[in-house]
Amino acid sequence: MKQSSFTLQSLYKEGKRQLKEAGVAEADLDAWYLLEEITGVDKAAYYGKPDRRISGEEKDRYQTLLEQRKKRVPLQYILGKQEFFGRTFRVGKGVLIPRQETELLVEETLKKLHGQERVLDLCTGSGCVIISLKLQKPSISAVGSDVSQEALAVAEENAKRLNAQVEFRQGSLFEKIEGKYDLIVSNPPYIPSRVIETLQEEVRIYEPRLALDGEEDGLSFYRVMVKEAGDHLHPGGWLLFEIGHDQGQQVADLMRENGYIQVAVKKDLAGLDRVVLGMYNRF
Repeated sequence: MKQSSFTLQSLYKEGKRQLKEAGVAEADLDAWYLLEEITGVDKAAYYGKPDRRISGEEKDRYQTLLEQRKKRVPLQYILGKQEFFGRTFRVGKGVLIPRQETELLVEETLKKLHGQERVLDLCTGSGCVIISLKLQKPSISAVGSDVSQEALAVAEENAKRLNAQVEFRQGSLFEKIEGKYDLIVSNPPYIPSRVIETLQEEVRIYEPRLALDGEEDGLSFYRVMVKEAGDHLHPGGWLLFEIGHDQGQQVADLMRENGYIQVAVKKDLAGLDRVVLGMYNRF
């Protein structure tokens, strides 16, 4: 790409072409976000002056980002951020990228909160769930836990940047958890091991397997948490999970078998089972 021949419009066109030829899904959108990252130009400014000349430095930086995306590095890792529940969260290698469907888990949890509860988020990852809950309900006591120190470092950075008072602990599930909570929420690994190899490259190669692999049938973490959560919930406390689209009935049955009532399965915007919740009822 010659410096003198490139404008915003022509560089964007070239970016789209390269990503499409590389087989990247949503090539147009990704090429735009990368251009926006490099130039700082929003859509209004772009359409107002699409013939603005691009410096050689900007052109080279754009090409560097394109090369990463062509290798299927997720766009969110390249940009280092992802929008979730109306806020920008930092993400990076070793941390699961927040998904829009997980916002339903936050929404359903908020319905159970009045403002003074102790809330625990297991498998917190980037911290997007517990931080969003704390920011929406500042008077709750919020704890996030994860086995990955790499993920916790990102979660702590997000909490600090967004001014959310959340305590983070490192440990496997309930390993470092003491005391009782009014509500436990989790988006655990739930993809069956055999399925992971069939996922798109962005997920299979770059996102942490630790945050994806639910072992043989995808239900391993639910079995442990449903069984052990009662030791950490006040009677009448709630347990809420994100689930895979085909796991609603199985997780709901697990909860009923372990003393939960008012068990319900909630669907996401796509009409797929996405959240299971229930009240602990063993006094």
